[in-house]
Amino acid sequence: MTPTVRLALLLACVAAVSLLIGDGFIGPANTLILTQIRLPRTLLAVLIGGALGLAGAVLQGALRNPLADPGLLGITPAASLGAMIAFYWGFAGRFAPTLPLSGLLGAGIGLSCLLSIGGRSLSGPTLILAGVALSALSGAPMSLALTLAPNPFALAEITFWLLGGLEDRALYHVVLAAPPIALGAAILLRLGPGLDALTLGEDTAASLGESPTRTLRLAAIGCALAAGASAAVAGGIGFVGLVVPHLLRPWIGQRPAALLVPSLLTGAILFTVADMLVRIAPLVLPVSAAPPLGVLTALLGAPFLIRIVRRMTP
Repeated sequence: MTPTVRLALLLACVAAVSLLIGDGFIGPANTLILTQIRLPRTLLAVLIGGALGLAGAVLQGALRNPLADPGLLGITPAASLGAMIAFYWGFAGRFAPTLPLSGLLGAGIGLSCLLSIGGRSLSGPTLILAGVALSALSGAPMSLALTLAPNPFALAEITFWLLGGLEDRALYHVVLAAPPIALGAAILLRLGPGLDALTLGEDTAASLGESPTRTLRLAAIGCALAAGASAAVAGGIGFVGLVVPHLLRPWIGQRPAALLVPSLLTGAILFTVADMLVRIAPLVLPVSAAPPLGVLTALLGAPFLIRIVRRMTP
């Protein structure tokens, strides 16, 4: 049995267990709770975790940087800014789907800005610099919106959403997020040969017939679609795309193309398990409510990041 098949079976088992877990409760539920609450949450966890894991593997291969993750491109702050505008002007309260739609719109505008800043002859360094610039352009209005929040309730809603999570997500969130995530994943999964060539350097990749500019541009587009849609429905989720490729390399190897499908599956498993831990936290911890999912992924990912940095230090 190949590692990919094992991961797929493990994902199926984890998703099935996820359907048995509610907020502070473990066990089967009636049809309404199962289809309207637990099923959308499980589907989103699988979609978003897989998207972030795959995007992280592609970016680390394309940029030849073991610390690259989807947040490096600045699309997540752009999607968050779009969602924050929906909160700030009260659109989300009047029509619930406005929130993810605004996030998707922000991600789309962010992608356009990213490609415009990077220019036609896109390279690894220019892509990173364009992502940093887009993060700064998105972060400043976000800070201003938090400062000028119209009332404490809006500020609390914005802050909680930025922490990331899958609470109160419905099937329409799945319908909105699934197409861009699927399109982004389809683009990223086709980049294996180009990523393998880029490991030898951009000049060598060009001599082998693989255009580095095309590979980087498609990687940026695919990651923007996957990470932008994820941020639009789940808020800020970090460290999944960074951690997953490093977990797999000891078993799969260093070749970027070989990591793509396993990273997608492992990201889905990791994020679904994290969401389950959030839901059962009130049962085992002295807390009255489930902690934000983005906080948990950060708590789990930060020590791992420190370990990576320590291993890279001579």
